Amino acid sequence: MKVELVTSLKRQATKILADLHDSKEPVLITEHGKPSAYLVDVEDYEFMQQRLSILEGIARGERALSEGKVVSHQKAKDNMSKWLK
Repeated sequence: MKVELVTSLKRQATKILADLHDSKEPVLITEHGKPSAYLVDVEDYEFMQQRLSILEGIARGERALSEGKVVSHQKAKDNMSKWLK
């Protein structure tokens, strides 16, 4: 992973962005020697957000299952048929 100082980002934003688009490799931005932010390609960010949304849905389903908040397949079909009319 590439690491850049925040001052380098201020001075060379266009070059850093061009490199990011070419390499698709995230850039760690540091301030005062400490990690401050990640700069990522838009497509990679959107992909990560979609994946996170899917994982959150799975976690909600697992939680509902462990809490016993489930319905039978037939009950689910009946509920869905009401909504689809």
